[in-house]
Amino acid sequence: MIYGAITNSWREQLLSHTVKELVGAAVEKGAKHIELRQTCLGECEEGAGDDWRPNLEKLQAVVDAYPSLTFDLAMALPCLTQKIDPQGEMFQAALAGAKLVGGSQPHLRVVDPSPLEGPWSTLSDIPEEALGLTSLATEAASQGVIMSMENSSLPIRDMAMLVEHVRGLVPETVAKGLGLCPDPTNQLRRFPDSDPLAELDALPLDMIKIVHFKQIAGGDSLPSVADGDLDCHKMRDILDAKGYAGAAIMEIPPHAAVFDNLESSFQYLNS
Repeated sequence: MIYGAITNSWREQLLSHTVKELVGAAVEKGAKHIELRQTCLGECEEGAGDDWRPNLEKLQAVVDAYPSLTFDLAMALPCLTQKIDPQGEMFQAALAGAKLVGGSQPHLRVVDPSPLEGPWSTLSDIPEEALGLTSLATEAASQGVIMSMENSSLPIRDMAMLVEHVRGLVPETVAKGLGLCPDPTNQLRRFPDSDPLAELDALPLDMIKIVHFKQIAGGDSLPSVADGDLDCHKMRDILDAKGYAGAAIMEIPPHAAVFDNLESSFQYLNS
């Protein structure tokens, strides 16, 4: 796995530093991948909501400054609850940003922040709007961009059911580029009686495009990946056993000592 960081961990530092500087701080602590998250891109983004756009020139400067790193772009997009135009300016701008930062393997991670009624039991529970993923995934694939999906209000198995169904509706060349960003801790927080690691283990390897590590204790967020409610070492071992070699993001909460917390998270998972 390629251990990395995400820019929404740096909300405090972004008030006084550029993204370019903060990526350097993460590199010093051992990060090999950076997830560039909409709303936490400082000089590298403009606007908000439907008017959000990545600043391609500033993103290019960040990527050029760290040629040994890999990057992906992450955005909020209510694509499970609304029909999104794949030719719309915002989605096209996001694809352009993903291609710019992603090098030979562009990756756009999409999270629908809308609360959804769940969990889903059958395909009939999936809202019709979510099937708009077929056109979004098709457009992304036509530009060579991988798409991974996340929604914190649904279990991993529900999102897997959706992605598997959508994959069956599109050509194989499109299907292989659509997958998930599993975050077992998000699931455990919302569904404490569930077994998110078993659901992670049940995923086919090619559905896992990127993963998030974080930790809670008694339902409260911890500042770093450490011992807690989720067995993060077991999560690491499941991914290793599958042969997962992609990015593993430490989605730790903002903190004055966030870069020390990032380093301790890497050390914990390496222990």
